[in-house]
Amino acid sequence: MNDPSNVTPIRRAAGAMQGRVAPEASLTTLVSQLAGDAKDLASAELALQKAKVGEAIGRYKNAIVFFAAAAVLALAALIALLVGMIDTLATLIGPGFATLVVVGVTLLIAATLGIVGKNRFSPKVQA
Repeated sequence: MNDPSNVTPIRRAAGAMQGRVAPEASLTTLVSQLAGDAKDLASAELALQKAKVGEAIGRYKNAIVFFAAAAVLALAALIALLVGMIDTLATLIGPGFATLVVVGVTLLIAATLGIVGKNRFSPKVQA
């Protein structure tokens, strides 16, 4: 029955308070202890929230590092794909024109995506 893992938080708090409050304590003493306990509780809650935020920030930092690495690898793959397209087209239309075609199509796709993105930011006007 005296197993500490089986004690509820209320019983634990009551046990901690037993030695703190004398049976004949005055009202001012009780109010003073209440104010001190409230301050301690607020400090503990603030520390808990800071710890939770710190943990969340740590997780997000870790995730950002992995997303950045994925973005760098994806960009490298895109560059390799574009170089491969230029190399493949170079056998058909020459290296200069192949570069011009691949870069032109890539810029056209980039411009289209940019315009779509800009339109998503613009507020929609309702009539």
